[in-house]
Parts: sequence; C-alpha cells; structure tokens
Amino acid sequence: MLNPTTLCGAALAALIFAALPWPALAAASETGPAAPPSAAAPALVQVQPLAQVALRPERQASAQVVARNEARIAAEVGGVLQRWSADVGQAVRAGQELARLDATDLQLARDRARAARDAARARLELVQTQLRRARELQAQGFLSPEALNARETELALQSAELASAEAALQTAERQLAKAVIRAPFAGAVTQRLAQQGETVAPGSVLFVLAQTDGVELQAALSPAEVAELRAGAQARFEADDGQVRAARLLRVVPTVAPATRLQTVRLALQGAALPPGTAGLLRWAAPQPHVPAALLVRRGAQLGVFIVEGDGAAARARFVPLPGAQEGRPAPAAGLPDGARLVVRGQQALRDGQPVTPAP
Repeated sequence: MLNPTTLCGAALAALIFAALPWPALAAASETGPAAPPSAAAPALVQVQPLAQVALRPERQASAQVVARNEARIAAEVGGVLQRWSADVGQAVRAGQELARLDATDLQLARDRARAARDAARARLELVQTQLRRARELQAQGFLSPEALNARETELALQSAELASAEAALQTAERQLAKAVIRAPFAGAVTQRLAQQGETVAPGSVLFVLAQTDGVELQAALSPAEVAELRAGAQARFEADDGQVRAARLLRVVPTVAPATRLQTVRLALQGAALPPGTAGLLRWAAPQPHVPAALLVRRGAQLGVFIVEGDGAAARARFVPLPGAQEGRPAPAAGLPDGARLVVRGQQALRDGQPVTPAP
C-alpha cells in the first residue's frame, strides 16, 4: 500500500514536468550543465605616439620697450638760466650742451682762487730763498740749529698752503664748468622743466633724458613662464604698430611681487632699435611638449593620461599622473617616458593595469 505523502510528492513532480515546454526539455537533455561565465574581453582603445599628439602652447604677456637709462638732469650749481639748447623730442649726443647758467659769480670765485694760489706760490718762493740763506748762515756758524728748523717748518707750512690754494682753484674751475649742463649719454629729451631767465638752485631738475641706444624690453611674468624662457624658449616681441623683433632673455628680478605674484624680466631686442615706450606683446612657445587637455583623465586626486605598455595579449593600460596638470589646459609631458603610446580614445573608462587591445 502506497504512502499518501509519497503519492503527493510524485504528483507534484509530474505536474512541474508537464508544465515545462518541450524545447527547453530537449535543450537541457542535450547541453548538460551550464558553463561558468567567461573572463572580460580586453578594452578596445586607440593609441598614438606622444610625438604625434604633443603640442607646444604659445604664451603671451604684455611688454614695453624701456630705455636702459632715463636720467633727470639737474643743475649742480645755482644761477640764472641764460639759455637752453635742447628741447623736448630733440636727439642729443653724449656731452652735448643742454643749457647754460649765468656763470659771472663762478668766474669771480675762480679768479679769487687763482689769485690766492699765485700769492701762496710767491710766499713759498720767498720762504725757499730764506731757507737757502739760513742754511748758508748756519754753515758759517752765524745761525743756530733751532732757527734753521724754524725756517724749514715755515717752508713745509707754506708748501701745504700752496697745495690747498691749488685745490681751491681746481674746485672753482670745476664749479664754473658745471654752469654748462651737458648730456651724460646719447638720447632724446623727453621733458624740459626750466625756462630761460629762471633762477635755479643746485639739484633743480632741468631736463629728463631717455637713452635711445641699447633699449630693452620689460615684462612681468609668472615664475613658471620665467622658467620657460630660461629653458631656451624662442621669444619675439610684436609691437602694437606691427613691428616684430626677436627677443632674448637678459635679466630676471629675483623677487616676486606680493600683489601680482609676478617677476620682472628684461630682454634684449634684435634688429633696429624701437623707441622707448613702444608697447606690444611678448610671445613664445613652450619649450617642452604638452599633452592636449582632451586626453587628461582624473583618477582619484590626480590628473594624468593612460599609456599602453606591452604588445598583443600582454598589452596593458597604465595611468601616468602629470604633475601640475590642470583641468581644461594642456599639461607638460614631463612624466612621460620617451616613445610613450598615449590612449587617445577610450581612456575615460580605463583602469590602471587593465588589458587593452590597441586599435590600428
């Protein structure tokens, strides 16, 4: 006699078997147990050598031609301005007369100093004669050694007085020469601040003179841009009037301005000189290759690129962070090895070390 529980279980199995579609039953009987899932296929990416995708972005900064020297020419002696010989905009040579002061008082002082020098010279000649006579008398026994020493001391004092008088004469002659104001270098007069007939005091500025030969280019750059120029970047200056001159770095101010975080640089211009004050743009190309901004990806807190290492089935993607990289800007390729193959398509979904299949 059958157990009721056994009959119920058999009936349930029969019902489930009857509910299965016949194709599924046939497939199950033919294929046997299901196979485990296969490993993920390598990612398909497109690569290009660094040399083909690298670019050298062009930099630019405002710059201005400045005179190497811009002097405020002042009077060294006081007096009335008799005449001026150079006006604003006029080019002058080194040593050329710019203005002349009334030198009457200076001439009188020179004459007094000359007369004092002549008097001191005459007294010295008298003392020299008296000393010779005293030595003769002392040799004959008519003059004591003390008296002879007094004559010799008087000669030394008179010699010093003559030297002082000659120095005073040279000073007076030098002061007289300063009544003529001359250009210290070749340049152009940018300002004339005195008028004929004015009384000027020592130190009064009469002219502003800008040197026209040997002008330099001045610009304010960031420390990173300064480093590029120091690394040998070829620079050029494009003036507002369209003139272009090659530029070469001369000097860099070692301090950084606190307000702007910029450094002042001076550059030499090649070719014909440009007038001081000429403004324009300083342009140069970055000396080292840069990775285009479109190839940059972020992994964690770092920005970098993916390169492909290995060939065939051993090809793997490797993430290389680029120091100093910024979103949306080309990044220096300083950390990339020579001959690197960059992933230029499909890099956004890659993981470091992931197998890849480079597309042809």
